[in-house]
Amino acid sequence: MSMNSSDFPLVWMNLTQEPGHDHQKDFEEFEANLQRGEPFVLLTDTVPAEDHEHSPEDKKRTALWMKKNKVELRRLVLAMILVEPNSAKRLGFKAFAVIFAKFWGYPMLLAASRDQAIEMARELLQTDRKSSP
Repeated sequence: MSMNSSDFPLVWMNLTQEPGHDHQKDFEEFEANLQRGEPFVLLTDTVPAEDHEHSPEDKKRTALWMKKNKVELRRLVLAMILVEPNSAKRLGFKAFAVIFAKFWGYPMLLAASRDQAIEMARELLQTDRKSSP
């Protein structure tokens, strides 16, 4: 999971995993975005391979990181928007989105295109600005 924050508050993530991938660097990038203290939206047009399995060490590291950053994740990450052009696959992700939201503390939304995802993200950010004091 690498992050491209060059268009912050739109943060693009690449969820594909290469062998030997440095997960600690991923968490550091994520934390750097949280430390900005401003709401943002995660976007991705990649999904992990269906056969991708996290090691017990990765699961433990993720759980500890989540616990440490829970408040900031819920407060600052408005959503993860997954771009999936295939309508059948989007439908399949809807059930997963419920589990995702419970785990991460922010919703997973689905878009048919990158343009739609960017539009959705901008709407979320605009709505958040209006509701914030």
